[in-house]
Amino acid sequence: MKKDYRQLFQPHIINSISGLSLIARVLVDGYLAGLNKSRRVGMGQEFSQYRGYELGDDLRLLDWKMFARSGRYYIKQSEIDTHISVKFIVDASKSMEHAEDGVSKIDYVKVLVASLAHLAQEQGDAIGLYALNNTSITSLQPMVQKQQYKRFLHELIHIKGDGVWPSNTLNLDKFHDKSRKELVFFVTDMYEYDTELTALIKSLKTKRNEVVVLQIMGKKELQFNYKGYVVFEDLETGAKVKVDAKEAKSNYLSKLDTMMSTTKDMLLSNDIGYQLFMLDEPLGEALQLFLKQRSHLI
Repeated sequence: MKKDYRQLFQPHIINSISGLSLIARVLVDGYLAGLNKSRRVGMGQEFSQYRGYELGDDLRLLDWKMFARSGRYYIKQSEIDTHISVKFIVDASKSMEHAEDGVSKIDYVKVLVASLAHLAQEQGDAIGLYALNNTSITSLQPMVQKQQYKRFLHELIHIKGDGVWPSNTLNLDKFHDKSRKELVFFVTDMYEYDTELTALIKSLKTKRNEVVVLQIMGKKELQFNYKGYVVFEDLETGAKVKVDAKEAKSNYLSKLDTMMSTTKDMLLSNDIGYQLFMLDEPLGEALQLFLKQRSHLI
């Protein structure tokens, strides 16, 4: 992140619509300015067929002549329909409240998701948001309407890390729209008690969509840069344990490496993308990843 951008990375700015919108715009505009050519994707030029209007479709694409003749709403499709649906599923369990240097995982996620959504909207895509834990659910269906991004940010800033991931998998129908090309981002720290996260992630993948897991971790979590005796608390259960950091480091790093390698291999073997982000890392790589995965669908 550029130094001037990092100065905006403060909870009271992140957790306001205007502040989060500003950060996302600065980040995306700065990233696009660094590209040789910013590509804005629109509808293809060669007409192919009509299809019935569906909730969430851009009203600007309605064919009013067909409506006048038939009394029904139709969308004019091109040979290459370059609009897609971008869905963000956020792990809102308590572990996402882990913070380092004043920045929590959930606040980092808000900036990450807002920036990707801003870029998606610039491409003319529908954006939707889901955030889950066992105490609350955020659900905003993908749309392309002008006010959708503002609604999106409103829901995003009110997400709080609490409880655990739901033990009962929710109805997955809301996560799938087989009539549209979809890019699904699952944002999480991948802490699970059994396979509740990985099971859901695998179930999201279809032949028609692209699914990408963005794992968010703190630098201290990954490197275990602690000294002396340290008390660690499980944010989701409240359990505490006191350890000698020097003695625990080797065993901790070994188990963490095994867990992360196993998870990554499992995802890739199921044709699911994966990217690790640390709380102090820039987000330009996420924007690049978005454009790359998006290109697979159009």
